[in-house]
Amino acid sequence: MSSSYYEIRHVVGFEETNIVGNVYYVNYLRWQGRCREMFLKEKAPAVLADLQGDLKLFTLKVDCEFFAEITAFDELVIRMRLLELAQTQVEFGFDYIRLAPDGGETLVARGTQRVACMRGPNTRTVPTRVPEPLERALAQYAVARA
Repeated sequence: MSSSYYEIRHVVGFEETNIVGNVYYVNYLRWQGRCREMFLKEKAPAVLADLQGDLKLFTLKVDCEFFAEITAFDELVIRMRLLELAQTQVEFGFDYIRLAPDGGETLVARGTQRVACMRGPNTRTVPTRVPEPLERALAQYAVARA
């Protein structure tokens, strides 16, 4: 398995900070969602089409651990890896990296997100297997296990 990651870049804006000037914690979760969405758009467009039908991706759990503060105009990369692929669920890992002008990188936070695949109408959704196009797209981003 590979230990590569999918990443998006982001420059922090004033609207993402609190009165003290550091990034408000809920934005880290928003960035997880954005990273996942862009991954689907770029690497698994068939899954996006399936979401227009009866496929649903329910977020079961999110978390984020913070190591350093970030502020407006900090440049970040949000890196996503596959931590676990089960029959009906996927767990993603996210690293939030601040980029320095000299090329240095600082890990400022780390998070996870667990998603369940479901199908059916809103009142009768049932678990379903992770779609094969999503499995294929995620394969290269799996964390190597010892």
